[in-house]
Amino acid sequence: MIDMIQRLSIGETLRAAAAALSALPDSSPRLEAELLLTQAGGWSRSHLLAWPERELDPATAADFHALLARRLNGEPIAYLRGQQSFWTLELKVSPDTLIPRPETERLVETALERLASTAPLRIADLGTGSGAIAAALASERPDWRLIATDRSAPALRIARDNFRALGLGGIDTLRADWLSAFAADSLDAILGNPPYIPDADPHLARGDLRFEPPSALASGRDGLAAIRAIAADARRCLRPDGLLAVEHGFDQARDVRRLLRAGGLDRIETRQDLAGQDRVTLGYRPGEA
Repeated sequence: MIDMIQRLSIGETLRAAAAALSALPDSSPRLEAELLLTQAGGWSRSHLLAWPERELDPATAADFHALLARRLNGEPIAYLRGQQSFWTLELKVSPDTLIPRPETERLVETALERLASTAPLRIADLGTGSGAIAAALASERPDWRLIATDRSAPALRIARDNFRALGLGGIDTLRADWLSAFAADSLDAILGNPPYIPDADPHLARGDLRFEPPSALASGRDGLAAIRAIAADARRCLRPDGLLAVEHGFDQARDVRRLLRAGGLDRIETRQDLAGQDRVTLGYRPGEA
């Protein structure tokens, strides 16, 4: 740990912190050290690069030390900073919300590619959390009408904060359990990154996942309880030719395709993320004869 008695410069502090952070699995030590120091000092990263010889004042050093200790305990850097990048946006996050991850951008891409860009479509983002999916889509398709739902009132507050801060219109928020609040034939598309980890998965007790809301991560014995509920009700809520697309685990694609078929959807396919892992499965309500 960094010596709090000795007055260190910005450069010395970053080197010492990066060395300590290198012990964490899957970390980016130098980047994380810089992000934590910008958080503590209220500076930009360019300030750190421009003034490496400047000593830290005691208050900044104390704040940085506290942040570093929490990170070394495994707390996600997104929660320490209170924000996370997603798509082209910077989103507020908290322990009430899942941390948006790059693989979820595949779901955004799927919607942008498969849905009419200028039509006034009505689209549900189920389990919105921080509002990442709805915000990304609203930033790209201002003609769409998005309904961001979540069972968690604190998560919805974070999502609303993000929509306001980003100046995004065309998004309504709704506290609801999956599709229970939607009328028949009311949606052109249903999108979601529901929980899909099995309840007993040992990964839930490791790394960043220890700090994220369990209800946003785990979903029943096989991890598919939420997707099962969504797939069973999607055809009722979708208009003819409406799209359902859900994110899932890399080893769940076959089961998710089966659930969509059982729910009466057709034209079912699975798309891979940038790592080549099965990540998003989609299907359509059959069109009118």
